[in-house]
Amino acid sequence: MKLAWLLWMASWMAPVAPHLASQTCLATTVYLEARGEPQIGQAAVAEVALRRREMGLWGKHVCEVVTAPKQFAPSLVPPGTQLDNLQSWQLAWTIAGRALHEWSLPRDRRRYVVPHAMSFYAADIPAPSWATGSPLAVIGDHRFYAVN
Repeated sequence: MKLAWLLWMASWMAPVAPHLASQTCLATTVYLEARGEPQIGQAAVAEVALRRREMGLWGKHVCEVVTAPKQFAPSLVPPGTQLDNLQSWQLAWTIAGRALHEWSLPRDRRRYVVPHAMSFYAADIPAPSWATGSPLAVIGDHRFYAVN
């Protein structure tokens, strides 16, 4: 599957099947950002996107948040990028669905992976300027931060 096709499909689904559109965009983000990472790390990536949506940062809908310029992989990798690992896609889809369900609950009933995390980066790249202080968590190759 090509990234551009998935995002186009999600944009078409949004008016009639918003949950499927959200799950498609979130699964795409989990796949691109964290495939190959432990499941808890993939869930933490989904949580960051959902926390940003809840706070109204970079959009009101999951697809707006994850495709906002330079925020998540869907806006950073070429549109022709192939999502060709079916097993990783299926896992990302499942994790995205679980995360969306969890975030449909009242705040006091949610189980958070990394409470307060608003951003993350892969440890194999130079630290971004916003990554100051100690991370809230390090899961697999990702460092999670509460950015002020």
